[in-house]
Amino acid sequence: MERSAFNPDAAGSVPVSPPVAAASVPAAPAQGTPAQGTPAQDEPVPAPAAPSHRDVREAWEMSLRRKKLVRWLVSWLPHRLTILIRSLLRVEHSVTGKVKYRWRRSLQLRVVGTTLVISATVIAVLGFFLTEQIAYGLLTNAENSAKTQALDGLNTARAQPGLTGLTPPTPQNAQEFMTGIAQKLQPQNSGNPNYYVVIGLNSELADEAGYSPWVTTVDPARTLPPTLVQDVRQEQHAEKYHGTAETLLYYAPTALTLNSGGQTESAIAVGAPVGIWYQLYYVVPLDQEQQTLQLVQTTLIGVGIALVALLVAIASLVTRWVVLPVRHAARTAQRLAAGHLEERMPVGGVDDLGALATSFNEMADSLQEKLRELQELSKAQRQFVSDVSHELRTPMTTIRMAAEVLFESREQLDTASARSAELLAGQTERFEALLTDLLEISRHDANVATLDAEPADMCDIVRGSAADAQQLAERRGCRIEFRLPAEPCIAEVDRRRVERILRNLLANAVEHGEGRDVVVTVAADSDAVAVAVRDHGVGLGPGEEQLVFERFWRADPARARTTGGTGLGLAISLEDAHLHGGWLQAWGERGRGSVFRLTVPVVAGQPIAGSPLPLGPDEAEVVTSVLEADLAGGARG
Repeated sequence: MERSAFNPDAAGSVPVSPPVAAASVPAAPAQGTPAQGTPAQDEPVPAPAAPSHRDVREAWEMSLRRKKLVRWLVSWLPHRLTILIRSLLRVEHSVTGKVKYRWRRSLQLRVVGTTLVISATVIAVLGFFLTEQIAYGLLTNAENSAKTQALDGLNTARAQPGLTGLTPPTPQNAQEFMTGIAQKLQPQNSGNPNYYVVIGLNSELADEAGYSPWVTTVDPARTLPPTLVQDVRQEQHAEKYHGTAETLLYYAPTALTLNSGGQTESAIAVGAPVGIWYQLYYVVPLDQEQQTLQLVQTTLIGVGIALVALLVAIASLVTRWVVLPVRHAARTAQRLAAGHLEERMPVGGVDDLGALATSFNEMADSLQEKLRELQELSKAQRQFVSDVSHELRTPMTTIRMAAEVLFESREQLDTASARSAELLAGQTERFEALLTDLLEISRHDANVATLDAEPADMCDIVRGSAADAQQLAERRGCRIEFRLPAEPCIAEVDRRRVERILRNLLANAVEHGEGRDVVVTVAADSDAVAVAVRDHGVGLGPGEEQLVFERFWRADPARARTTGGTGLGLAISLEDAHLHGGWLQAWGERGRGSVFRLTVPVVAGQPIAGSPLPLGPDEAEVVTSVLEADLAGGARG
């Protein structure tokens, strides 16, 4: 028989009920049964059943529960929280599974998704570097502008009289000088000034009583960075004691905070000493630069999103141009495979896709023509076999009657003539069985075989079929052991066809069982009923599980057929099993015998996903063989 990727043994296997009747029944020879018989054509085994969402979810939950970390967390978490987490994980697993399924099935989704990710990443990286360059340029311009303003203010402050004296100014003079400088340098726009001026005293005067250390509208302690103030004081100290005349400007980023409080904002602070007693600081806010940078960032983000959307739309459109013809080809191929040979692809142009559609349609036309020729040839062959079989019946009847007359009068003939009469009667009977099988297989080939199904107990059918193998079993000296469940195994079957299947299986098992017992096991579940016939004879070689159902195939061509089989028995049995919507499968190993398993649905024609019986030796038999091998090895040791 043919095997598929789906193993029926793994699904729906149930233990067989303890046998209530284990009897040894001699079997009679079956007419028209081959030694290792075979099917006529390759019939597909039922397609593998896709696992349901519930099975996938349960398998995922079991794998999750096996993890030690998960078990430890569950042992510590409250029960309600565990239920909530499990529900969330189920939702996440379901959504992830759907996305993965859609991702694997859709080429267009993969192309569009990949384009989206790559384009978004490239645009984000380019936008980041572009924003950094623009921010650096704006900050550099702001620093240069702040230095220019501070240098102008410093020149104005140094031009004031009374600045070069070495005697420290009085508190009043210092306050007047600082206030005057601040009024001259501070911009008149009080609403939103471009900069803020801070006038301070050096560290010697600032720490003395009566002096006001700062004249400004900002909070110097929170606005001026300590490092900037320290640099300016060091420069002022060098100018006082070493006479340094070089003008140096110091600057540092800061956060502007007004005396009135409120929200701080980014700014640049520039400072320099004014003489040996005063210090000048400019605090330039960066609000305009920030607004400019924010506008640039918003523009880049908008343009990036629009560009990504445009790229995705282009990718989707281009992919659709390519994917749609492929989808049409896939659907057309599926319909052709389903038997709609007139189905064709629409041709939408003369480009590569149009050439694909044209070539596909030409291939479909060629296949349709070849199939039509093969169908006509097959029909002619089937008609020929049927006509020959019918035409041979009349002369076969005459030959059989003459053979019977000769056989009945063989005692009046000499020894050689009597033996010839016996051979003629046997071969005539075999020839008649071959004609019957040829007519039956021709009905299956022509799809005109009908199923007369009715509810029946498979156990009764098994017992009735075993009676036909009585004479052969007696000659071989073997028994037929039944392992039947206590409950009836009711199924809708065609009794005549099922009995023919079982007769063929039992006759083959007895003939090739090497004189050992044959075991017949019956089991049922809610969907199917199975019958397994186990022999302990020569078995089957690798790959012969499929060849055994081919027509006129024999494992050993030199081996004689003691039952006079036609070579079509298992081929017809396989067709009868498929007519029920069931399976007929074989297992075998050299020296270990073979198992032939018939599985039929409880309701005729209903799909089945598994068999109640395993395809192979049962576990008890395997354990026994292993123990025997161990004992034999120990004895040799």
